[in-house]
Amino acid sequence: SNLESGNKIIMPPSALDELLYAGVEYPMLFEIRNSSNGKFSHCGVLEFTAEEGKIFVPSWMMKNMQLEDGNLVFLRSTTLAKGTFLKLQPHTKDFLDLSNIKAMLETTLRSFSCVTTGDTIMIPYNKKEYYFDVIETKPSNAISIIETDCEVDFAPPLDSEEEFKKKLPSTSYDRKQQQQGCDYFFNLLTLTFSFLHESVKFHDRLLTFDYVVHFSS
Repeated sequence: SNLESGNKIIMPPSALDELLYAGVEYPMLFEIRNSSNGKFSHCGVLEFTAEEGKIFVPSWMMKNMQLEDGNLVFLRSTTLAKGTFLKLQPHTKDFLDLSNIKAMLETTLRSFSCVTTGDTIMIPYNKKEYYFDVIETKPSNAISIIETDCEVDFAPPLDSEEEFKKKLPSTSYDRKQQQQGCDYFFNLLTLTFSFLHESVKFHDRLLTFDYVVHFSS
């Protein structure tokens, strides 16, 4: 479903009324927190059609936060800095075989409003699911990737660090970095994320919501 292809949730109609009353404009961003263990992430909203008192969350996000169907979550409206740098670690080496990684990420990450350091995100592409650990984000630990140019770097895939090193560009800069014991680098990609909506409006009133979470169907 569309819900599974990004990190946007479905909220009830009453939430939209409260958000608009508080002066929050699209795109709306939230901190989402597991009420029982404190694990948290950030997300956007896809639509406001859920049953009152409930939200629908992508299953991979629920796994990250150790949520089960029917658990209670806390939501808080927030603002995040526009991202300038993102470092991802693919879980599998088959990601390296994609023909145009830049185009793939610019297309698929449009389903994401933001990313948070420490999360594992899932990106569907060509009927496959690619998982990435978010190793680092700048200028803060959670960033908006809406209407921004963002440099993206990659750590070696979890299942094949040696093969990743063989595929690296053999420039003098890269060799120097390797000799200094730094992380191994792909050429930095600069991705441009463009959306139809305006940037989030900063506001004084932060709204909080308590919801029962459900898997997407």
